[in-house]
Formats: sequence, C-alpha cells, structure tokens
Amino acid sequence: MYSLVIPQGYKSVLTPRQTQLAIKKVKDFFERDLAIQLNLTRVSAPLFVEKSSGLNDNLNGVERPVSFDVKDIDSGDVEIVHSLAKWKRMALSQYGFEEGEGLYTDMSAIRRDEDTDNLHSIYVDQWDWEKRISKEQRNEQTLRHTVKAIYAALRHTERYIADDYAFVERNFLPKDIFFVTTEELEDMYPELTPKERENRIAREKKAVFIMKIGGKLKSGGIHDGRAPDYDDWELNGDIVVYYPVLDIAFELSSMGIRVDEESLMRQLEERGCPERAELPFHKAVLEGKLPYSIGGGIGQSRICMYFLRKAHIGEVQASLWPKEMIKECREKGVELL
Repeated sequence: MYSLVIPQGYKSVLTPRQTQLAIKKVKDFFERDLAIQLNLTRVSAPLFVEKSSGLNDNLNGVERPVSFDVKDIDSGDVEIVHSLAKWKRMALSQYGFEEGEGLYTDMSAIRRDEDTDNLHSIYVDQWDWEKRISKEQRNEQTLRHTVKAIYAALRHTERYIADDYAFVERNFLPKDIFFVTTEELEDMYPELTPKERENRIAREKKAVFIMKIGGKLKSGGIHDGRAPDYDDWELNGDIVVYYPVLDIAFELSSMGIRVDEESLMRQLEERGCPERAELPFHKAVLEGKLPYSIGGGIGQSRICMYFLRKAHIGEVQASLWPKEMIKECREKGVELL
C-alpha cells in the first residue's frame, strides 16, 4: 500500500511546463558544479549488467531486480541495475583514472519492490560518481572533505536557483553541514526510531551527514540497511537536509569510502553471505585488482524536488504510480508528470 502526505493548502508555484524548464536549470548547474568540486569527468554507463557478474547493487538483499534474457548472450540473465555502486569502481580502472580523479554518470534504475510515497518511486535517477583515492586516504578525513565539497555544490545551486525563483530562500541551507554518527544519534535520542532520529536532527541542524550506516549499533539493531559489498560501513553515510514543505529529513545522497579486502570479508560474514566472495567483482576486490575509491549517488529528482519545493517526487519525474495515488494527488492539486 502506498503512503502519501500532501500538506494542507499546498499548491506548486510552477506549472508543469515551467517545472520542466526549472528542472533543466537545476540539473545543469548542479552537475557542472559537482564535477568541478570533485574533479570528475562524465562517462557513459550501462542500464543493465549480467547477473553472474555480481555488479548489481543488492540494496538490502531482498529487493528483486528486473531481469531478462538476451538472444545473443549465453551467459544467463541480465539485470536492470539498482545502482552502479560496483560498476563505477571497475570503470575507474578501465578508463585509466589516476588518484584524485573521478567519474560521474547519469544513472537510471528500476526498483520494482520500492514502497512508493512522496519521496520514493520505482524509477530511480541519480548522478552516480566515483573517485580514485590511495590506501592511506581511506579515512574519515577524506570522507568529511568530500562531503563538504558536495555540500558546497548544493549551496551554490541554491543561490543560483534563488536568483530566478523568489519562492526559494537564498540561504536556507546553513553555511556548514553537521556531522554525526548513527551511534551518537542513538545515544542522543534512544527513545526514537532511526527515522525519527533523522527527522529530529534535521530539524535542529538543517543539514546533516549521518555517518557509519549498515553495521550493528550497541543496541543490537542497525540504523538503516546497506549492502555489504560496496561501502565500508565505518566510512560511509548519508547527506540529509531539512525539507520544510513536508517537515521531514530529506536524504539527497548516499555515499562512502569503498570496501577494501578486510572490510569486504568482514561485512560479508556479518551479513551472512560469504559466498559472494566468489563473484568476479568481489574476487577483484579481494585480490587487490581494483583501485581504492570513494563514491556515491546523488538523487537527480530528489535535488529537483528539494530546490523547486515540490510535495511529491512525481512532480519532477515521469514514473508509474498506483491509480489511487494519482486520483488523490489530482484531487489535492498535485500534478504528477
């Protein structure tokens, strides 16, 4: 069953046609600034990968990828990507990127098991990026420095969009992003659920990077799910901002320093899937054949929804929605594309 919340009295300032123009403004500016901030080069990327390669993002391990067979390929089914988290690391090596250089791409994905609501769609579009680093740079300092660079691109975009659209507050995003670990969040708000903790800290700080997602907390639970084979759970996190339209924590990016040999095996064991170590991608990591890297995904529709102050992600992307949701949105003045 879908979930939907439309704020009382909400009405988009922009018409659907004006929205299309504004989407291009947001995307073009942010993409250019991100590439400058992180020293990234745009590359082409696949929509699907071979199932046997182990390259697809397994998300929480229960989501079903869209798969199909191909007439001229005998190696088995191929899968529509969930994300390009693993593929990008191989591409760094294939394209000859050096330390300090990176790539980004327009990633499109289908997540058929997504629970649709104001923020979630079965269609996912994001800027997937990856940057080569050294073994010595696999530390929190590198992670924080990279987060601040991405946050700078977000603030630059806010100012650019605010110049054209009066409904966007020029300095709504604070000057600095606040850093906190999932363990610290649990200690601060032990009575709240992980999602409630995110809402609380986002309302207080307006922009937060929540670190160390995936591993067990002292309480025995986890803050949120993460696949065990791309991010190092000790060196990852989410960029979350406060979203006034819905009064919630709004995740714009998931990112992290990627697993090395030790963290990959440790996380595969903890998640109960050590057999994945035999897949081609995982073997390449364990044998030291792939570069060390940091990378992540930044939601394109999320960025547009945030800066254009929309109540539903379907106002900035064309996707499929339950008929009941479409009807309810139409009745409340929300025009889904």
